[in-house]
Amino acid sequence: MLAFFVSLTVFAPPSFGREPKLNVEAICRSRENDAKMLRSTPAQSRADCEHDERAAKDQLDGVWPSTSAAIRNRCQSDARALGTTSYLDLLTCIEMKKEMQSGSKKSR
Repeated sequence: MLAFFVSLTVFAPPSFGREPKLNVEAICRSRENDAKMLRSTPAQSRADCEHDERAAKDQLDGVWPSTSAAIRNRCQSDARALGTTSYLDLLTCIEMKKEMQSGSKKSR
């Protein structure tokens, strides 16, 4: 439930092709809190989470402008629906969609 609320507060809807602005600290705090609620150990420390998210944002800054609006919108929509929005999730989604597109072009 908390992750869903955080995703709503840190994820802005698509805005004319600009990269979404996410609150990295809130994302990582939410992951840590979710793990505590489930009485499990977080997959990584909050500091490591924030480092990875910032690194993914830097990579996303480079690929976002060259990514089609259809892919960007699909990845944002999927992330919102799953309540897992993060820079790392968006970057992974974009890379996978681009790879699938290039793979389907090669097989023709």
